[in-house]
Amino acid sequence: MLAILHPDTQLDSPEYKHTLEFLKNLPGVTLRVHEIQGAQKKLTEIYLLGDTKSLSKEEIAALPAVERVIRISDDYRILGRHHDEQRQTGFTYNGVHFDQDNLHVFAGLCAVDNAEHVDIMMRALAEHGQVCTRMGAYKPRTNPYSFQGHGKACLPYVFENAGKHGIKVVAMEITHESHIEEIDTCLEKLGRPTGVMLQVGTRNTQNFELLKAIGRQREYPVLLKRGFGITLNESLNAAEYLASEGNANVIFCLRGMKTEAGLPHRNMVDFAHVPTVKRLTRMPVCVDPSHSVGNRDLAPDGISDVMHATAQGVIAGANMVLVDFHPKPEKALVDGPQALLMDELPYFLEDISLCHDTWRKREQIYQRAKG
Repeated sequence: MLAILHPDTQLDSPEYKHTLEFLKNLPGVTLRVHEIQGAQKKLTEIYLLGDTKSLSKEEIAALPAVERVIRISDDYRILGRHHDEQRQTGFTYNGVHFDQDNLHVFAGLCAVDNAEHVDIMMRALAEHGQVCTRMGAYKPRTNPYSFQGHGKACLPYVFENAGKHGIKVVAMEITHESHIEEIDTCLEKLGRPTGVMLQVGTRNTQNFELLKAIGRQREYPVLLKRGFGITLNESLNAAEYLASEGNANVIFCLRGMKTEAGLPHRNMVDFAHVPTVKRLTRMPVCVDPSHSVGNRDLAPDGISDVMHATAQGVIAGANMVLVDFHPKPEKALVDGPQALLMDELPYFLEDISLCHDTWRKREQIYQRAKG
């Protein structure tokens, strides 16, 4: 069962204290409190865990701080929608709002190679009004002899460049809980010039101890990639691991499924699941066309396969695009063949904007049909 409190309820208010005291004394029930910072208001949710079938919704709804009560199913207890269309679907981090209606582009380097390329990338993004990017410092690789990323050595110049160019959120994959501390220490030392979204890669989607460690920290939101060889349900439950530990600021990323049936693409594009994830959960949904397609080949219409895949996801309602760019892809240390070129950035952003507008127009058609 879930008790949603009135927006902006103060945790030191008499109403909250009375409500919490009542709920704490319910037999056989434990509580878990989650606070969600939205664009304009803060929402507090209290999860009642245990034998809640006999509890009266009406009695709990009558408590002074409670706005409404929802009975929740077993699946995705925290992140699920539970047939309640009023539930908040997003969060605000470092001045940037993420939800199931808006769209952010995280274009950048799959793997940081040097400070010059970082500066070129972020300067170009700033010139086109972007405030988010992706920058890989820690890179898990299939081959143990492949480049594994510069790690904490590159963090200072990545974060300093982000601050210089007004980049507010850097998506950065981590592979060990110690990386959280390295990122946090570096940001603190530099005066927090930017923010970081911790990224869980496809290989770590079922690394449950890592998920728990990431979920226990509340400072940084999380981008969780779907596992490349597991079901959607299994991947969504991985996201629930994060939320169950306390961090519900999670974005779910579709990045293609590993199967020979996807050839000649790197993976089988799974962007048809964008609306499915939005229906089942409150998470914003990201698409990663670079790792789905795996090359920058052009179709006969002159549009790259990466952009066609991106369009599929955005027109289906994606809220974030994670995409590889590089000033000199031939010199990239990771995934150079799939990185788009810098002179393609303005066209890519224009195309994405067009696709997002199309999604909104499609949405209006079906809203009229319902009305």
